[in-house]
Amino acid sequence: MIMSNLPILFPLAVALGALVWCFRWALMRRRDGALADPADETPTADKRFTRLDWILLGGLTAVYAVVAFIGLGSTKAPQSFLHFEEANVYAQIELNKPQNITALRYYCGLNTADYRLQFSMDKKNWTDQVQADGTSGMVQQYTQLFRWNDAVLNADNGPVRYIRITSGGDEYLGEVAIYGEDGSRLGLDDMVAAEGCEPLVDEQGLVPEKYSFMNGTYFDEIYHARTALEMMEEMWPYEITHPPLGKAILSLGIRMFGMTPFGWRFMGTLFGVLMLPLLYLLLKRMFGYTAVAAGGSTVFAFDFMHFVQTRIATIDTYAVFFIILMNLFMYMWLTEPPDRPKRRLLWLALAGASFGAGAASKWVCIYAGAGLGVLWLVYWIVRFVREKKAALNEFVLNVGWCLIFFVLVPCAIYYVSYWSYGPSQMADGPLRIFNRDYLQTVLDNQAYMWNYHSDLVSTHPYSSKWYQWLADARPILYYLETAPNGETISFGAFNNPLVSWAGLLAMGGMGWLAIRRKDERAAFIFIGYMANLLPWVLVSRLTFAYHYFPCTVFLVLAIGYIFADLRRLDRHWKVSIGSFVAVTVGLFIVFYPVLAGVPRTTAYSSVFLKWFVDTWPF
Repeated sequence: MIMSNLPILFPLAVALGALVWCFRWALMRRRDGALADPADETPTADKRFTRLDWILLGGLTAVYAVVAFIGLGSTKAPQSFLHFEEANVYAQIELNKPQNITALRYYCGLNTADYRLQFSMDKKNWTDQVQADGTSGMVQQYTQLFRWNDAVLNADNGPVRYIRITSGGDEYLGEVAIYGEDGSRLGLDDMVAAEGCEPLVDEQGLVPEKYSFMNGTYFDEIYHARTALEMMEEMWPYEITHPPLGKAILSLGIRMFGMTPFGWRFMGTLFGVLMLPLLYLLLKRMFGYTAVAAGGSTVFAFDFMHFVQTRIATIDTYAVFFIILMNLFMYMWLTEPPDRPKRRLLWLALAGASFGAGAASKWVCIYAGAGLGVLWLVYWIVRFVREKKAALNEFVLNVGWCLIFFVLVPCAIYYVSYWSYGPSQMADGPLRIFNRDYLQTVLDNQAYMWNYHSDLVSTHPYSSKWYQWLADARPILYYLETAPNGETISFGAFNNPLVSWAGLLAMGGMGWLAIRRKDERAAFIFIGYMANLLPWVLVSRLTFAYHYFPCTVFLVLAIGYIFADLRRLDRHWKVSIGSFVAVTVGLFIVFYPVLAGVPRTTAYSSVFLKWFVDTWPF
């Protein structure tokens, strides 16, 4: 009876804990009188990094890096491909003796294909292998690239001596594995590829027992990983619905580790690790307390969205990385004393460059950039109220610098990011960016992206609306597999429930403090959150839980604000902060199977993970 009620008790306990935790904070602030005097908000703690800060940050980053890179993906995958440059070109494999072929597994490379697969005993009479609807038994669809696939074979082929694969166009085909009558895979001694067809059988040791996310692409990796390779090879990119910088960064992992699952996921995971020092620095700068910086960074490290989303080879990771970076530098500018004009100018320039890099990775960073614009405007309004005409000259000069840092520099970064965007069709050399074709390509892509996203009409079983993100109500399922022993392997992207629910309550507090109490730090957090959320309220196209990822950063900052108040007001602050962090990490451990794709039993899912029966697909 108790076990059957656990799926209900868990979310109720976490929700109640989040509510009590935030309510207790509000009561402590009211008793302290802090709500009535925002001038007393500045913490007295030293904001400079100490030795303890370096130790805690280094330890957290190292621990998270180990957790993040474990089980990321295979470091091996076929690297040689047979390139069919045109249609009706065939490759042939000869068996050393007639065999009853029961299965054929193949690894797809670039470009879609509809191969003609044929078997023969004498090289004169060929039998087509077709599916039930008469289509080819060996296809290479856009969803199957850089992963293992199984051909559909006729029910009764009889003995086979020759296998022929005929192309349908410009296609790349990797390794081909052939299975005999007893179900065992044939070795190199059992077959020989025709001259020029050796890439089909030269890496037989890499053939897995089955396809999985560990040895091939999944979800939107089918777009971004292949596009990163195409940009490396100076081919025209397939995925052109987003700017190219994120895919260019992604390609660095492929250059280091090859076109393997580990290679195309490496840079995203690395950037996910690097987010922690940036957030730690921002928390330290905002609140001054080492406990707040360490606690908040740990909460972010073990948020589900941060972990899952940075381990998939898509571009959202880079967008969020640059969002953290631009907000860090903007906060440095906002809080740098006016008597340090050179340092203030440096922070502003770095914020603009980070905004440019983010926009060149994904357009969602423009939303975050608008948040910076609101912060900038509020800053100058406050300055004018306090100083009146004294700030006018500085304002005019600052407008000029902002036109450079937030318009000219980002446009330049954005424009140059197209350097590897189909350069084979443009002028070569450093002067490529001044070529008219280069400019036209950039302009054409902007129009295409706008039309694509504004006109997109589609459905998806795991899509969600913005209001579902707030309650963590609808994860997006990335992968699902049933193991032979009946266990389930699946994972998806959603927030740690404690971070999501306590963070949302804390964000309500930030809104109150910002609007009614003119709290500047709360305003910074609240404006950043709303800038990344409100645009999605107006979007009618298909959306997913991962679009909430940038908002997660500000949820953690709001939680960090409460940590800072507890550190200042609560005699038992170590217990208050420590217990929140401990529950966050504990939930991560409990949900780890559906975050990393670890096999789990149905009983485990039903008892511990099925918090929302109708909307959580675990």
